[in-house]
Amino acid sequence: MADDKQQQLNIELSEEVAEGTYSNLAIITHSSSEFVLDFVRIMPGIPKANVKSRVILTPEHAKRLMLALQDNIAKFEAANGPIKNVGDEGAMPPMMPPMNFGPAGEA
Repeated sequence: MADDKQQQLNIELSEEVAEGTYSNLAIITHSSSEFVLDFVRIMPGIPKANVKSRVILTPEHAKRLMLALQDNIAKFEAANGPIKNVGDEGAMPPMMPPMNFGPAGEA
């Protein structure tokens, strides 16, 4: 007989990872089997930026991430008001990302 209780997953977060990594640009590329999210920090007046973190996802997990982000953004906006998009009046001007390393999408 199958156990009706859900399995519990304990997720640990080290101090180093808990500090996080700031990013103000995400470059997204994909193949038929994976999505690659490169997180970059661009600083004003500095013409070079390095990838600070890379996350590689299966297409299924990429879609789950998109849905989770949509859900969380909707909850955030319900509590705090709409997030301004680049191009909206009063929003910050767009920053041009370095586009010298292959086809990419920007988020």
